[in-house]
Amino acid sequence: MKNAEIRSLAASEIAERIVAEQENLSKLKFAHAISPIENPNRIRESKRFIARLKTSLASK
Repeated sequence: MKNAEIRSLAASEIAERIVAEQENLSKLKFAHAISPIENPNRIRESKRFIARLKTSLASK
């Protein structure tokens, strides 16, 4: 999701996306701890996306 798309969302939608992405991140970390996932960069991308969402939410 691009920054322009994030900015067009309402604050409540951004908060919902943050919760969903944090759950996804915890599942990725758990799966990676059990057996290495195919693309570990997905964890980094997920963290950055959560940070992008939080920054956008703070600016609203």
